[in-house]
Amino acid sequence: MFRLTDFNFHGKTVFLRADLNSPVEDGKITSDARFRAVLPTVRYLVEEGAKVVIGTHQSRPYKGDYITTEQHAEILGELLGQDVEYVEDIFGKLARDRIRSLKPGEVLMLENLRFSAEEVFYKPLEECEKTFFVRKLSPLIDYVVNDAFASSHRSQPSLVGFARLKPMAMGYLMETELDALGKAYESDERPRVYVLGGAKVDDSLRVAENVLRKGKADLILTGGLVGHVFTLAKGFNLGDVNLEFMERKGLLELVDWAERILDEFYPYVRTPVDFAVDAGERIEVDLLSDEKWLFDRYPILDIGSRTVEKYREILLKAKIIVANGPMGVFEREEFAVGTVGVFRAIAESPAFSVVGGGHSIASIYRYGITGISHVSTGGGAMLSFFAGEKLPVLEAFRTSYEKFKEKI
Repeated sequence: MFRLTDFNFHGKTVFLRADLNSPVEDGKITSDARFRAVLPTVRYLVEEGAKVVIGTHQSRPYKGDYITTEQHAEILGELLGQDVEYVEDIFGKLARDRIRSLKPGEVLMLENLRFSAEEVFYKPLEECEKTFFVRKLSPLIDYVVNDAFASSHRSQPSLVGFARLKPMAMGYLMETELDALGKAYESDERPRVYVLGGAKVDDSLRVAENVLRKGKADLILTGGLVGHVFTLAKGFNLGDVNLEFMERKGLLELVDWAERILDEFYPYVRTPVDFAVDAGERIEVDLLSDEKWLFDRYPILDIGSRTVEKYREILLKAKIIVANGPMGVFEREEFAVGTVGVFRAIAESPAFSVVGGGHSIASIYRYGITGISHVSTGGGAMLSFFAGEKLPVLEAFRTSYEKFKEKI
């Protein structure tokens, strides 16, 4: 794959695909974490005298956080220490004219890419290449830099469509992410522990199946809804209220899949031994106790303290840790015990650790947890990587390298 240092960007127009998709409350962006993550790449391009055109998406149509990128330009400009111009256009005449007039060192932010219908759908590279977005902008661009690791599991025009038309290089964030995830996945150090929580149960099952089958993990610790599904697969009853909730979420249909994983790898998948329910206050219930009738009446919102302690003992002895997703509803302080306890154990462990997922990152920052080796900006992309799936953006990097390596 091409790296930033492979090219001379001075006076060249560079399309930088970033992922600045950020949390929004009352119309305002509430976190600059992803802006700071991409800052080294933007600074490098500016210092090299490139004409920088940034494209990013924000949310999806009809969602509450589906806003323009005007704020994105303001936030990035403040961090960068120079003006980042927002243009209310994506590939129309206004955008193209402004791109043509850029001077070396200037930075332009295109409108929310998902305001274009072409950018909402996933299509193969060959089809992305034919879109209006790519055909209109490619004549104006000399190089493409992709630093959108969090979107690397998607195949959309802005992410893969230029690969055979222009040299496409990894940004510094992309390179750092791939190095860290690759180190965790390929390491032979043992024990290698995966912590799978949160609500992306089907993605987590794919990860569990892949890393266990390929001998990449020695133990998997579960929590959140992932833990619920594996607990049911082990034959335990989580009560009427919780089963009804899981049925509404379509999670009960995943129990058979979890059972198949357990049939093949039973000793290597650990599930919670106790849970915390919301009975107007936090009440911890042992899975084997006489009080498990509480599961029928009250929702499970966290793993219990005994589970945290058991997981902690395992994590402190680990050499490699990969974690994605919280252990419970950490947004409510009384039910953050599991998430904070597990993530603090990861931070205190001497292991090389990789933690990802939007909710995981939010909890790490909210509770001031430090000491984790690598905090990934991508949740879905990270899960796809550890599930052994091909990431379209990585394939596009390789395609671009093969096309242009002899011409550079």
